[in-house]
Amino acid sequence: MGHADGNPSGGSGTLQRDERRPWAILQHVAHEGPGLIAGAIEEAGHTFEVVRLDRGAALPDRGSMAGLVVMGGPMGVHDVDAHQWLVPERALIAAAVDDGVAVLGVCLGAQQLAVALGADVTTGPSPEVGFGQVELTGAGRKDPVLGPEYGGLAQTALPCVHWHRDTFAIPDGAVHLAATRAFPHQAFRWGDRAYGLQFHVEVDQATAEGWRHYLPTGTELDGSQLAQVETVGRRLLRRFVDRATFRAGRSGPTSDRVDTAVSAARGGP
Repeated sequence: MGHADGNPSGGSGTLQRDERRPWAILQHVAHEGPGLIAGAIEEAGHTFEVVRLDRGAALPDRGSMAGLVVMGGPMGVHDVDAHQWLVPERALIAAAVDDGVAVLGVCLGAQQLAVALGADVTTGPSPEVGFGQVELTGAGRKDPVLGPEYGGLAQTALPCVHWHRDTFAIPDGAVHLAATRAFPHQAFRWGDRAYGLQFHVEVDQATAEGWRHYLPTGTELDGSQLAQVETVGRRLLRRFVDRATFRAGRSGPTSDRVDTAVSAARGGP
């Protein structure tokens, strides 16, 4: 893998706009919906369908999506007995990456993306919860989705909301984009169109209100800090969706690795 170049798909196929199929947003609990991601998709002229896996909804077909967003949740990637959709969700993620479909994983979704690409997810020493920031790596400052917030200035941090304890390893061949001192692996890019974000930038006022009763006592999401996260989140998420507007064929060198991940996610050899 490598840094982005002039081909926004990272593949070798002919670029074309994908305007007919909806985006699929996989939601795992009632209070962790798409937030600002929904607006970014609509503002770019696309439609989306929210798939409520917690309510028994079926995963979308592999070829039915213009893009795939995988949201967060309190469960972990290893809780496959209690949440039997976790394994087939990983298979769908790996297949989407292999097909050149744009994928955004947020929190649990980023961990699912990492596992689908062959990386480990482990539990950290203590939770990371509340307003904070992530530091962009050198690659992150050059990234077409995260990097424009840096803009060549001395400040290299993005405001965000943290809410996790588990953490992913950076998948083999992926680009490490952001870190915190407690959890160095905060974001990665696989190819040019699959992003895993351990942190949250999709939080708007309605989302923050929905989270209020689930956050640890004393954790508040309001005021000027939330406004900063919203401002950055709207720009960052729209850049991701715009970058995902074009599709191409399989991504060449990554395909064998993703084929292996699909097989593993399905329980194959």
